[in-house]
Amino acid sequence: MNRKFLVIAALAIAVALVAVACGGIGGAGGGTIKIISSTPLTGGDSADGISMANSAKLALKNHGPKSGNYTLVLETLDDASAARGAWDGDVETSNANKAVADKSVLGYLGTYNSGAAKLSIPILNQAGPMVMVSGANTYAGLTKSLPGLTDADEPNKYYPTGVRNYARIVAPDDLQGAVGARWAKDRGVKSVYILDDQQLYGKGIADVYEKTATELGIKVVGHEGIDTKATDYSALATKIADLKPDSVYFGGVASSNPGLVWKALRSAGYKSELSGPDGMMSENFVKAAGQDAEGTLLTFAGLPLDKLDEISPEGKKWHEQYVKEFGQEPGVYGSYGYEAALVVLKAIDACVAKNDVTRKCVRDEVFNTKDFTGILGTKWSFDANGDTTVTVMTQNVIENGKFKYLGIAK
Repeated sequence: MNRKFLVIAALAIAVALVAVACGGIGGAGGGTIKIISSTPLTGGDSADGISMANSAKLALKNHGPKSGNYTLVLETLDDASAARGAWDGDVETSNANKAVADKSVLGYLGTYNSGAAKLSIPILNQAGPMVMVSGANTYAGLTKSLPGLTDADEPNKYYPTGVRNYARIVAPDDLQGAVGARWAKDRGVKSVYILDDQQLYGKGIADVYEKTATELGIKVVGHEGIDTKATDYSALATKIADLKPDSVYFGGVASSNPGLVWKALRSAGYKSELSGPDGMMSENFVKAAGQDAEGTLLTFAGLPLDKLDEISPEGKKWHEQYVKEFGQEPGVYGSYGYEAALVVLKAIDACVAKNDVTRKCVRDEVFNTKDFTGILGTKWSFDANGDTTVTVMTQNVIENGKFKYLGIAK
């Protein structure tokens, strides 16, 4: 009897250890399931980071606080620091480790910045793995290998277990960078000066833009990374203005000072067009650039709010509810942050329903997402890499301090 008891006890302990390793929590009687959101809530990219976090809150509110007998809790973390005024690698790493250490956390929403994602993905990958779903990351190397545009060891180095745990709702930069260059060609641009912020997203999309522009016969008169800690870009602006390119393209995000660069260029007498990717579709960029933001041409890996309202009744309902709930307009990534949260919540519900409340189950359910219908106005799925099947790109312009949709990019 004693021996039999010891065998049963040993089996029980083994099962418990497996459950912990896979992120299992509670039991049939319920417990608490947490979701972590990690985005910049302070600093130069806070407008979009707050919008994504708020959208996750709204998704949970609309879902309700329970999944079966489990109570759902969303914890929103800031991955920015005062020292950097933007996302901080040490903070993001700490956020990911915090999520891993809390066995009640089954999903991770974020990040906004692709550079932050490359730090947190492998940490979460070794814990279950825990699924991470982003409504904003677009650096291609997070999910696929592109010779000449991504590092030779990407994306495999982000997945030490060999199992993919990262998915994103928006299309990657290899599509958007090329779209930006083709749009420039269509506008009659014959020469361009390219700047980037030397970050994963900014340099990545600028490199794709340069490659495509060159293939299309657009002369790249210069391409350099800027010092994002600088406050005076007058020398750089004078150099560019003297070259008289038809266009200046900036690869980067609002916290990387494109607003100050724009001001310097206009002060230096540069009168031609200014353009960039969706990292600049932020109210923080518009505030920083002021009047010099007017006329800026921007691509976006998705649908801006005015177009979303037009094609998606669910999107319009979310938009109106967001404004009512938070007293302000969401950022352009708010809708994608909401969609990301919906996907994770649906996965959790599926796991609770089959009494497999583990990180592995939630990851599997997210990657099995097929023909999902949320607020984006179309059905979509994740592929094996974790990329979305929605690849729509749009053309936009800043008019009167607002982002105006111009059309679908080709």
